[in-house]
Amino acid sequence: MTIPPVLCTGGMVIFPNAMAILIGIPILAFAVILQSTVFSRVPLLNGPLDLVVVVLICWTLNERVRDEWTWALIAGSMVGFISALPVLVPIAGYLLVTGVSVYLKRRVWQVPVLALFVTIILGTLIVQLSGYLFLTVLGTPLPFFEALNLVVLPGLLLNLLAALPVNGLMGEIAGFLYPQEIEN
Repeated sequence: MTIPPVLCTGGMVIFPNAMAILIGIPILAFAVILQSTVFSRVPLLNGPLDLVVVVLICWTLNERVRDEWTWALIAGSMVGFISALPVLVPIAGYLLVTGVSVYLKRRVWQVPVLALFVTIILGTLIVQLSGYLFLTVLGTPLPFFEALNLVVLPGLLLNLLAALPVNGLMGEIAGFLYPQEIEN
């Protein structure tokens, strides 16, 4: 659901969720920096932690969040900028992950931890598979089962291990940006 902009005095247009989008830029930039510098140097076998996917999924699964699609575009653009893949491949992957997250948030709303783990599994597979398919189309010979066993599954395990701490942190940030109204 898109929230219409509000016209304020002085002709300035303010979007109701602009603060969440503006806060998202440094959060995602920090996640991209950590992913490309620290976590890429500490892989499990050859599979590194994909912190940006974990942050995006944890943000999207929060019930108060309304700007998940914007965060997906920002995250995809940032990862596409530092990646060897074209910018559209990470953007498409993160938009698909966001779509899965939004769908599961609406369907599995009573068990958020289950939705978190299922979305982490599906999101990791979507992002890794999109990169694998693009490299295969370019003609890069990558054996599927080797890539699955040495990159995707270890990275999936690291993503699952990071899911709960990141979910707690993103929940606190969402609570700050989207405070609940107190009923009298």
